Amino acid sequence: MDLGRLVSILMAVVVFELGFAVLASGNFVFKVQHKFNGRERSLSALRAHDARRHSRILSTVDVDLPLGGNGHPAEAGLYFAKIGLGNPSKDYFVQVDTGSDILWVNCANCDKCPTKSDLGVELTLYDPKKSGTMSRVYCGDDFCAATYNGVLEGCTKDLPCQYNVVYGDGSSTAGFFVKDTVVLAQATGDDKTTPTNGSIVFGCGAKQSGELGTSSEALDGILGFGQANSSMISQLAAEGKVKKMFAHCLDNVKGGGIFAIGNVVSPKVNTTPMVPNQAHYNVVMREIEVDGDVLDLPSDVFDSSDRKGTIIDSGTTLAYLPNSVYEPLMTKILSHQPGLKLHTVEEQFMCFQYSGKVNDGFPDVKFLFEDSLNLNVHPDEYLFRIREEVWCFGWQNSGVQSKDGRDMTLLGDLVLSNKLVVYDLENQAIGWTNHNCSSSIKLKDSTGGVYSVGAHNINSAPRLISGTALLFSLLVFAVFSRVQ
Repeated sequence: MDLGRLVSILMAVVVFELGFAVLASGNFVFKVQHKFNGRERSLSALRAHDARRHSRILSTVDVDLPLGGNGHPAEAGLYFAKIGLGNPSKDYFVQVDTGSDILWVNCANCDKCPTKSDLGVELTLYDPKKSGTMSRVYCGDDFCAATYNGVLEGCTKDLPCQYNVVYGDGSSTAGFFVKDTVVLAQATGDDKTTPTNGSIVFGCGAKQSGELGTSSEALDGILGFGQANSSMISQLAAEGKVKKMFAHCLDNVKGGGIFAIGNVVSPKVNTTPMVPNQAHYNVVMREIEVDGDVLDLPSDVFDSSDRKGTIIDSGTTLAYLPNSVYEPLMTKILSHQPGLKLHTVEEQFMCFQYSGKVNDGFPDVKFLFEDSLNLNVHPDEYLFRIREEVWCFGWQNSGVQSKDGRDMTLLGDLVLSNKLVVYDLENQAIGWTNHNCSSSIKLKDSTGGVYSVGAHNINSAPRLISGTALLFSLLVFAVFSRVQ
């Protein structure tokens, strides 16, 4: 490389770092002066300078996402967060889903997009043409190739990068990717936040089907918080904006709760390792106890060739168990109420009439995981009431309910509510502890500052849900495919 070319490259790097847009023919002279010129340079001053410099280079922010909704299947049956998109920024209400990997919102001129919601929030259509910071994502862009593990056949570099997501309930969303500003609430003090901006790629929804196009649980979109590179947290972490760590505390008593990005330092949470190389947040379950008695289960029931561990999924309402687990679990629970008369509601829920306190009449269930992490589930956390003195079980037989016949183990909001759940993707671990989700937690940022993040409850309108929406406000599996 000749000297002239080297100088040109160095000048380009300097200009890029300073954020200037320049003409190729421009000539520039930069006056460079050492920070400590003309002043005493003590070692402590230099070290302090380096510490501040490093904190700027490596600093990440803690983010507080306002939360609404609840996990009661007979009411909202889902949790949603508020985020800002575009410039000027507009607010969007999106379902929080750790089981999928992209953020998408309904867009202007879309087909079958909902215009109103029964959840008590005002819906907003994202209009790419009205955002000054929007840019389209094309097939030749790195994001498109990375999302689909290569260039899509027939997708030339100058065509928009499209998406199509099919969820486990049969609903789907399709559209194209855009890149725009996301506005989040950065934690800057105890229960204090200030707006902070990032830049992310997300889906501009052009067509919805199934429950996504109805008004019963309609929201502006879905916030996929999976671990793939396409998820919002992965994109922000790749920018150095946040740590790849987040937590939620879903309040099933008052609604809403806490959803935050950052390193949780209080309360203390014990963790269990994530199963590597899985599309979802999978952990290893060892045993199940009912009222202190260990269920007699097949040795490989939680880790066969097509099932690697137990999925932790905030986008799913209920809990799904393989038939070989579901049957003995239900038998053991019902042995505490031998005279109970069961009936089926909507062809899928086992329900009964009961006038007493369920916590007194039914046993606790305990899930035991690798590294001695336990999940204790009380009766009022696996039973839900659909009307006065009529209760239903939140346990579901996954082999029967799954449309593709997958006999999986999946724990959703009903049993995860009223617990602080921490996802530490940097160390590939997940943990939880009982917590009052109407209170607060403490996060530690990269500079060592520790801040309290409190609970939110975005206004919603609880109501009884009828029809299949009672179950399938949940999202079990999401699959990418190209829009046909």
